[in-house]
Amino acid sequence: MFILNKIKNIIISISTVIRSICLVGLQSLNKRETILYPDKNINLSDRFRGKIVLTKNNDGTERCVACGLCAVVCPVNCIFLQKTENNSGRWYPKVFQINMARCIFCGFCEEACPTLAIQLTKDFELSNYNRSNLLYKKHNLLISNTGKYHNYNFYRKSGLSKINKCNSKCKTKLVDTKNLLP
Repeated sequence: MFILNKIKNIIISISTVIRSICLVGLQSLNKRETILYPDKNINLSDRFRGKIVLTKNNDGTERCVACGLCAVVCPVNCIFLQKTENNSGRWYPKVFQINMARCIFCGFCEEACPTLAIQLTKDFELSNYNRSNLLYKKHNLLISNTGKYHNYNFYRKSGLSKINKCNSKCKTKLVDTKNLLP
């Protein structure tokens, strides 16, 4: 009985080695996956996350309202922003920086942005020899179009235009939330 178990184990071991050799040999006959990149285009998935950009509305104003949700949700803390306010009371980022050397392209900042200002594009050519060149400032990130979401406007969607129209016509008085703060 002991000898039969030894022979059985030897046969199983040899058959495993032969099976592995056959699988490697069959794999060598398959089509190669290597793409000669600069000469041929790379087909990227629709869900590919590449370079981060800041978009504008159709009227040319910045979409970002400097809420800071992107910086809070970033797992590697590569986003830094400072907000300021313009004459009409609208917030916008005075300073917006992304350290692309630290970014892991997770897409959390895009998902957290309520105004759809941050978007990840399919641009993946971001390599650089100098690490300080990978610190992208607002003027590097801001693009002149709407990106993926063409007809989206945060203020129109949130009802700000309705509130402004209601001030002159409505009987109910709007509450100023800044006066409620301690």
